[in-house]
Amino acid sequence: MSEWSIGAVFDAVAAAVPDRTMTVCGDRRRNFGEVAQRTRRFANFLAGNGFGAHTARADLARWECGQDRVALLMHNDQYLDVMIGCLKARAVPVNVNPHYTAREIRDLLAYIGPRAVVYHRSFGPIVAEAAPEGVELLISVEDDSDVPELPGSITLEQAISRGAPDPLIATSPDDLVMLCTGGTTGRPKGVLWRQGDVYVSSMNGADHESSTPLGELARMTGHVWFAVSPLSHAAGIWTAFAGLLAGQSIVLYDDRRSFDPHLALRIAERERAALLTIVGDAYAGPLVRALREHPYELSALLAIGTGGAATNPMHRHALLELIPHVSVVEGYGSSETGGMGFGRSTRGAEVDGFAPMPGGVVLSHDRTRVLRPGDTEVGWAARTGRVPLGYLHDRVATERTFPVIDGVRMAVPGDRATVDADGNLRLLGRDALVVNTGGEKVFVEEVEEVLRAHPGISDALVVGRPSPVWGQEVVALVCTDSADPPTAAVLRQSCRTRLAGFKVPKAIIPVPEIRRLGNGKPDYRWAVRQVTHDVAEERS
Repeated sequence: MSEWSIGAVFDAVAAAVPDRTMTVCGDRRRNFGEVAQRTRRFANFLAGNGFGAHTARADLARWECGQDRVALLMHNDQYLDVMIGCLKARAVPVNVNPHYTAREIRDLLAYIGPRAVVYHRSFGPIVAEAAPEGVELLISVEDDSDVPELPGSITLEQAISRGAPDPLIATSPDDLVMLCTGGTTGRPKGVLWRQGDVYVSSMNGADHESSTPLGELARMTGHVWFAVSPLSHAAGIWTAFAGLLAGQSIVLYDDRRSFDPHLALRIAERERAALLTIVGDAYAGPLVRALREHPYELSALLAIGTGGAATNPMHRHALLELIPHVSVVEGYGSSETGGMGFGRSTRGAEVDGFAPMPGGVVLSHDRTRVLRPGDTEVGWAARTGRVPLGYLHDRVATERTFPVIDGVRMAVPGDRATVDADGNLRLLGRDALVVNTGGEKVFVEEVEEVLRAHPGISDALVVGRPSPVWGQEVVALVCTDSADPPTAAVLRQSCRTRLAGFKVPKAIIPVPEIRRLGNGKPDYRWAVRQVTHDVAEERS
């Protein structure tokens, strides 16, 4: 069977359904045929400036990249056009979270080493401050901002107009995609995926001898998928490409403005979206409140997909009650694994575990064997087979996270898990977030789940802080949406009925809101600062 590059798959789909709407974002609509031409021109513009692949994959270590990188500091609008154009040029597009500070972006760009930065014009001042030496091209994307163009930059439309409509650049399944991790507990890392692998493992693709099955599938599809989450986050990229590479129409939330749940629901209603994808509580909570405030005609909606961050069971239950004909599909995965498992809940039949996807397993604690259903050992969630090559410029982290065990490639991103008797995966939490208190290990997500399920609590984060007695102690930050919020004593008692005593937070601190990163993931570094500041005040 033949492997495929993403650009080649896209062109096959576009040739099959050229007049079908490919993307909708705000007032902009583009069809597959139009995007195919624009992305080829942009690819030829980049190639004409010397961008592309310079070292064969076989001559590189797993953590090395022989292709030019292009940093994308963008809102959702035209993100897919730019990304596909880069892939067609054999350049590597790299997602940069636009919610990072200028300092964080400067550090990330210095690590990535891009030859070009594509940015929405409103981000111009940050680019001017953060772009490292060695950046040769600055390409701005119009966003109706009044920010002036940077000296020496060109617009995306100018770049496309300067690119020839031919030739078609020959790409390879060995060409890379790089996804920067969320960096919730440290500096983001660039995850290097072969396109032939990521297409199959994360974009619902398959190996084909010819383009015929790709065209046939595209002509049979045509549903509308609404990717509400930002494309600067892996979950948004997975959803968008899984849809468009199968010929689905992709609606993108116009994230130049902050998330408005009523606007999102109006868009889903207008476009008759069959699938709506979000990132955890940052989106689920507001959508639940909006649905309770106003009715929407969502008969076309079949499923709500959520992943990338935890979703409160209370919000899941509310969505199923408010839109009783839908399924809520909770996905588990990461930039390092792609999708590993999913839990599909319907009204009256909600699930908490994750059915493993192909390659999804749990390794024993010593990483020597795969755990079997019902094994009580706490192991490591892992994916086998078509996984990333490694982390850019980091041999040590590559060999730790992407080991080859008994000749099998694996991705072990650091999540602890068990296997239920029915074979489902049960996640306990990220090892880096474990609190060691008095010699006992506490997985913070387990405590967060109990707190978020309590009536009156809309969100919660749990972290550890230094303790003279326990070494570390468990501390919770909680946000309430109730006029009569539960007291710390009530919350601690609720935890005590469901958790071992050492897991019960020693302190529960109310906060106006739980800070989350732009991709919807919890900001644990912020949480640690809050609880450390709190204890410092107590001791002063």
